[in-house]
Amino acid sequence: EKMEIIKQQFASISTDKSIQVLLLTWGFGGLLEAMAGFGTAVAIPAAILISLGFKPIFSATVSLIANSVATAFGAIGTPVLVLAKETNLDVLHLSTNVVLQLSVLMFLIPLVLLFLTDSKLKSLPKNIFLALLVGGVSLASQYVAAKYMGAESPAIIGSILSIIVIVIYGKLTASKEEKTRKSHLKTKDILNAWSIYLLILFLIILTSPLFPGLRHTLENNWITRISLPINASTVNYTISWLTHAGVLLFIGTFIGGLIQGAKVKDLFIVLWNTVKQLKKTFITVICLVGLSTIMDSSGMIAVIATALATATGSLYPLFAPVIGCLGTFITGSDTSSNILFGKLQASVAGQIHVSPDWLSAANTVGATGGKIISPQSIAIATSAGNQQGKEGEILKAAIPYALIYVAITGIIVYIFS
Repeated sequence: EKMEIIKQQFASISTDKSIQVLLLTWGFGGLLEAMAGFGTAVAIPAAILISLGFKPIFSATVSLIANSVATAFGAIGTPVLVLAKETNLDVLHLSTNVVLQLSVLMFLIPLVLLFLTDSKLKSLPKNIFLALLVGGVSLASQYVAAKYMGAESPAIIGSILSIIVIVIYGKLTASKEEKTRKSHLKTKDILNAWSIYLLILFLIILTSPLFPGLRHTLENNWITRISLPINASTVNYTISWLTHAGVLLFIGTFIGGLIQGAKVKDLFIVLWNTVKQLKKTFITVICLVGLSTIMDSSGMIAVIATALATATGSLYPLFAPVIGCLGTFITGSDTSSNILFGKLQASVAGQIHVSPDWLSAANTVGATGGKIISPQSIAIATSAGNQQGKEGEILKAAIPYALIYVAITGIIVYIFS
């Protein structure tokens, strides 16, 4: 019901198909990826586009292409937070490098989405202007958020500001009939529908490095320390529950659900169903963490790193994103790709005398490209549009964009390494 209000709101903003596609895939899809991840950013925009009259294959393809850049900081920054833990690198440096490596794509992906919707030559100047506008806002806001706040907020802030910019542009360029048409949605209902997203954003900003005193207090209360004996030494883990991204997501969603009128019992039923739905994901991630630790402790990563560094030499940064892309294609997750290959990238960086922050960031950036053609994402896109059996068609449509995407990231990583 609340999603229906959001859908009506988007549909009422503009009748321009280009604006609708960009708003739903890049703006709202980016926000869904930033907050929740796990396929929501493909399924929901694709389903809304189909309900607005777009063709199912087109809706699936544009949703997949748009669900790339935002996945670097998806699910409240999980891929970069995991990468920082795996490689023992600074989160702020890693986050900033990820934004810099994605900078060109923040302009190109909106342009591709607009061009696919309206490929007429006379629309090109308008499409280029809107892509520059949205890309500029995304890049500036994500860079500031990554540099000063960390990995949790860049995609959220970038997506919200993109939505605002697209809405303003849509309103300013609307025809006279559209401007005079009244929306029957009440402000109270709109705020109610958006309450979960606004609450999560509020909690993330509140616990970010922008408020160092509060963050320090929260980080040092209600913590769990785990010591694990690994390879004749002890590895210590500290979990600060009050600033943990997953806990913030849970609190924001839970309070938001209560505001929207859900009962506590119903919210726990939804939570349990979600846990059951993700049980295979839990097993995959746990196994990957185990595999990554074994590979690291046994010296396998060091051997592979040496082989890669010797084979490619100074050209390695050109191929670094390809490894990240391969990780996502295999596992379906940017986070899993970082667990699998994050340490490897940092090891190669040490051997070829390139910044480990830069090459580790390249793993995440390449992984975002792999997300476009990841079998899991394509399966979600086909089920959202009831297009089971058309996976091959969608993959064929998406592959060229994924290849160009990874090639561009490789060139950026190589030039600035």
